Amino acid sequence: MAKDKRTKTTTTTATPPAATAEQQPPPPSWPPFTKPTLPVVDLRLEPVVPEKVVVLRRFFPSSLCREYVSFLRGLPLQTTPGKPRRGMAVRVNDRYQIDDASFARRLWTETGLGEVVLLDGENSHLWGGEVIGLNPNIRVYRYTQGQFFDCHYDDSNNVSVLTESGSVVAAKTTWTLLLYLTSAAEGCVGGETVFYPERRFARSAPPKEEVAVTLETGMCLLHKHGDDCMLHEGREVTAGEKWVLRTDLCVRR
Repeated sequence: MAKDKRTKTTTTTATPPAATAEQQPPPPSWPPFTKPTLPVVDLRLEPVVPEKVVVLRRFFPSSLCREYVSFLRGLPLQTTPGKPRRGMAVRVNDRYQIDDASFARRLWTETGLGEVVLLDGENSHLWGGEVIGLNPNIRVYRYTQGQFFDCHYDDSNNVSVLTESGSVVAAKTTWTLLLYLTSAAEGCVGGETVFYPERRFARSAPPKEEVAVTLETGMCLLHKHGDDCMLHEGREVTAGEKWVLRTDLCVRR
């Protein structure tokens, strides 16, 4: 039985500082979104927790997810240290991080994501400002058996976003975006993203309520972060591999 990690200290976690242009290697040649052309379904925001958590099902088709997982295996993933820095939540996974404004713009404009976020009038008030695109800081996560991300909060960060017009705009992140590339269909057991409506809870008393989002291959999960972030965790993977693409929704600063 997996150890209950919810009794550990939970703190806000922020994206690590990006490397400078001189330090950072060139971005990878990401697979295109044209086989098949996206979106493959009529994308619709589905609320999980009202005004806090939403999902887009079949954002990526299974075939594209398989192509991406095969591609991502070739990236120089690094395993996070078992003992985190002071003030950071316990995280054990393999990850890759790159600043790639071009890929972030493609993910926003060539997948239908920008359209469903900007044109859905019923949800336009959610985002915390004028949405202009995605965080260029792209992260890849792989969780194998025994790996997890303990309870934490996602912080908001100031970034610069390359817009569809080609201009660079000062922005801040307001919602986390997680794109699941594997699920039980590919043999991944566990790894649910779990949200806790109670902002904080005592170490000796687990929260009374939880909202667990089960992995679905190709599903995009967005959740509000910053001051309004819900306490959440990535549960331990007990078999297979959990692959995730991570970025953030950005609004004009």
